[in-house]
Amino acid sequence: MATSIEVTYWVMVLCYLGQKRLVTGGCLGNCCRSRNMGCSTTDWRMDRAYGTCYCDEDCIKTKDCCFDYFIECPAQDCVVSAWSFWSGCAKPCQPSVRVRVRHVEQQPGNSGDPCPRLEERAGCMEYRDHRGSHCGLNTGPAFITSMEFGKGRPKHDSYGNPLDPGFCVEFKLESRTAHCMVENRPHTLWMRYITEGFKVCVVCEPPALRNSTCQGDGQKSDKEAVLQWQAVGNPHCRGTWKKVQKTPQCTCPTQHVFVFT
Repeated sequence: MATSIEVTYWVMVLCYLGQKRLVTGGCLGNCCRSRNMGCSTTDWRMDRAYGTCYCDEDCIKTKDCCFDYFIECPAQDCVVSAWSFWSGCAKPCQPSVRVRVRHVEQQPGNSGDPCPRLEERAGCMEYRDHRGSHCGLNTGPAFITSMEFGKGRPKHDSYGNPLDPGFCVEFKLESRTAHCMVENRPHTLWMRYITEGFKVCVVCEPPALRNSTCQGDGQKSDKEAVLQWQAVGNPHCRGTWKKVQKTPQCTCPTQHVFVFT
């Protein structure tokens, strides 16, 4: 029968060996990116086999991770900043493109989620040139874009006074080019909702609203007139429509509400 002193001795020995084991084995302090054959040790693997095991990111695919990989090497998802403000349009007085960006604050690690896109583009049109002068309002097609663009427009002037809220024009789509459907860039996906035979609503508001009208809104045309429209951000996406009516507010489904640019 072992004495209490002997029991105490062996407990201390086992504790010492256990502590030493935790330091020398497993993935503690030994996590590596990608595939790294040198990022290994000898310990129990996740498949319950004892031998060489790894602590690199690819061990999940090769199924040879050490037993404590997910504890000692937790996944780190990519972290990005908030979007910057939108840039101005690349070219004034004509359909163009604006850009906003964000940057990586933490790179992904240990099979964490990858980084999302860091740049986003959208169609736009500015009504002042580089000298600050108003662009001439030309006759031509209606230039339209997604309602998201309208949400970023100022609602007050430089003195804090509310701008004219504008109005809505309903149109019935008569035709569109195939280019509206083949685009898959993020800032052009809204064009897929432009469908022949459907009714769409287009908001006319400042700065596109000048002298109580927006270019191509059809206010001076009768209901049978076939009018031209063009998507900003993809000059090949264009077509025709007929004006239905002018209303104070748009009543179309959200995906069918656009804005004059």
